[in-house]
Amino acid sequence: MAKESISRRNFLGRTAVGVAASTVATSASSMGAASYNRIMGANDRINIGFLGCGSRSKGHQNMVNMSAKEKNLGVLAVCDLWTKNREAKAISCKEMFGNEVKQFQYFDQMLAMPDLDAVMIATGDFQHAKILAEVVKAGKDCYCEKPMADCVDDAKLAREAVLNSKQVVQMGSQWLSEPVQRKVRDIVRSGRLGQITKIEQVWNDNGPRWHNPDNPRVKAIREEDTDWNKWLLGKPYVPFDPWKYCEFRIFRDYSGGITSQWMSHAIGLVHFYTDTAIPDSMVSNGGIFGWPDIRQNPDTFQALADYNDAKFLYSYSSSYANKFGDYSCIRGKEGTLFAHGGEGSPRWFFIPEHLQLTGGFDYYEGLKEMVKRGKAEIITTEEYGMKLPPANLDDDSKFHMDNWIDCMRSRNKETNGNIHAGFWHSVGTVMATRSYREGKKMYWDRAKEEIADHPLF
Repeated sequence: MAKESISRRNFLGRTAVGVAASTVATSASSMGAASYNRIMGANDRINIGFLGCGSRSKGHQNMVNMSAKEKNLGVLAVCDLWTKNREAKAISCKEMFGNEVKQFQYFDQMLAMPDLDAVMIATGDFQHAKILAEVVKAGKDCYCEKPMADCVDDAKLAREAVLNSKQVVQMGSQWLSEPVQRKVRDIVRSGRLGQITKIEQVWNDNGPRWHNPDNPRVKAIREEDTDWNKWLLGKPYVPFDPWKYCEFRIFRDYSGGITSQWMSHAIGLVHFYTDTAIPDSMVSNGGIFGWPDIRQNPDTFQALADYNDAKFLYSYSSSYANKFGDYSCIRGKEGTLFAHGGEGSPRWFFIPEHLQLTGGFDYYEGLKEMVKRGKAEIITTEEYGMKLPPANLDDDSKFHMDNWIDCMRSRNKETNGNIHAGFWHSVGTVMATRSYREGKKMYWDRAKEEIADHPLF
């Protein structure tokens, strides 16, 4: 079967294939037109609601706070199934923004607010796509945490809803708005590296990621203080489990773990740098080697993908039992872009290939020396004073928040983390997750928009 030739740039202008899918049963989808978008002037306050009030929502709150005065933002409401979460969030919002906020247990109740302009989703990984679809159907703009979806059907559901709406959507892939990452993309696009044949990302940690055996939230939550059936949101029923509720990232029914959380950022950057969309094939392996606790998702993981039309191999790797040597590397025939540091690190260097550095080259210290000698260069921007950027950045990105707000005011739907970027990273991570779990190489059928477990040609 002939494969579709596709690039990120030409895909953005295309109308995505509509796919029929069932939606979450809420009253939001049947709201009258009167409750949809209020008329908002260029300088009017944008009113935001937080949907999901756990740990990542604290970051969303910080992002709003960083941009609130400059961008004229307000917070109207908070929503969470768990009473304790939403009550604590309401108190925190009053302390930070100086006003009382309305509290809702169910998101359809919050979406019925006529003065609410936008929603920031920070719920469980498996809930994002279905809730995103309902938010835009209710006429609200949306910031949706990654991964956008943990299965292809949900990714299609969310994409269809967004494309059929007038809403402005930003994925929580914050590195897509980071200035140095955007400069790296410009260098790749310029052809300065020559033909790129391999991209590597090695992002590590050392600790029982996403699991705390003494988790105070697990000890605090009671089934009567939340709605377990609503939380499952279409997943097969199982008895209430506070560990799954509070630490969903380590359980296979509710997250891919490393793939959903970290690889979604990583593969999204690969698509961003190279103007590609979804690998042709993916194979992965790993296991629970370092932290044999209650987790079901791996703590050590590696994936290999190929992009046939672009002719490069993509390698992603994470270990949660050793954090040495984090890096990203884009290898071209004429030069290399090398980043010292893990997820989202803006500490990039450009090294011309003619230097012919030896295999034992000390990357970081050696690169600083090469910069001093004028044989390599630091990739930096005015935001960093044209100096060496740090190896680590906070997840709470004002750049990404401002991009979303600016697009909301201009009604430009092509945010840096638009719905297509969310669809692409979702499919890529689902391919990796399925390959690990099923022990098979996975393939993307571009014509049918399906994952296959056998070659397509």
